[in-house]
Amino acid sequence: TDTLPKPLVKIGGKPMIDWGLDCLEEAGVEKAVVNVHYLADQVEAHLESRSSPHIVFSDERALLLESGGGIIKALPLLGDNPFFLINSDTFWLEGEKANLSRLSEMFNSDSMDMLLMLVTPGQATGYEGKGDFSMDMNNRLRRPLPDETVPYVYAGAAIIHPRVFKGATAEPHSLNRQFNEAIAQGRLFGMPMQGQWLTVGTPDSIPAAEAVVRQRKPAA
Repeated sequence: TDTLPKPLVKIGGKPMIDWGLDCLEEAGVEKAVVNVHYLADQVEAHLESRSSPHIVFSDERALLLESGGGIIKALPLLGDNPFFLINSDTFWLEGEKANLSRLSEMFNSDSMDMLLMLVTPGQATGYEGKGDFSMDMNNRLRRPLPDETVPYVYAGAAIIHPRVFKGATAEPHSLNRQFNEAIAQGRLFGMPMQGQWLTVGTPDSIPAAEAVVRQRKPAA
C-alpha cells in the first residue's frame, strides 16, 4: 500500500472496494458515498466510470476522520434516512440469500439505531481475536466482559440511522463510540451473516483470501 490505496488491492481479480459496491448495486442502492483520504486520486480515478451505484466522494484529504468522524462529515451527502455502511478492507461471499437484502428486511427503525452484520470466527478468513459482541435472543448486542470470549465479530457492514450522530462533530473518532452509545440505549442489534467473510487488513492475509475466492465463487 505504499503506492496503492488498500481499497484498490485486488482479491480474486477484483479491487476490494468493488466487492462492496457490487453488493450495493445488487441491493438496489442508487447512490454510494465513498470516503477518500490516502492516495485519493487513485480511488477517484478508478470509480470515475462507475454508474451503478452513482458515486459521490466525501473528501478527507486534509484530515483523516476515522470511521465515526468520516460518516459525520458525509451526512449531508447521505440524507436523513437509514443507510448502508460497508468497510473497504473486508468483503464476503454470499450464502443462500444476499446479506444486504437480509439486513434491509430485518432493520426496524422504530427499535433500532444500528443493525450490524456479524460473523462467527468459523466463517472468517484473516481474523484473529476474541470477538466483538454477544447477542441475546432478540438480536440485541452487548460488549464482552473482561477476559470474555464472545461468539460474534462485526463484519464491516451495517444499516445505520443518522440520528445516532445527532449533536456530534466531524472530529476523528472510531464508530465504536456510537456503537457503545447505542448499546447503552438498547438500540444496537446484530444479524448473523450467511456465507464466508474475508478481511484483508495486511499483506499476509491476501493469500488466504485469494484461496477462498478460488474455491468458492459468489452466489449468482
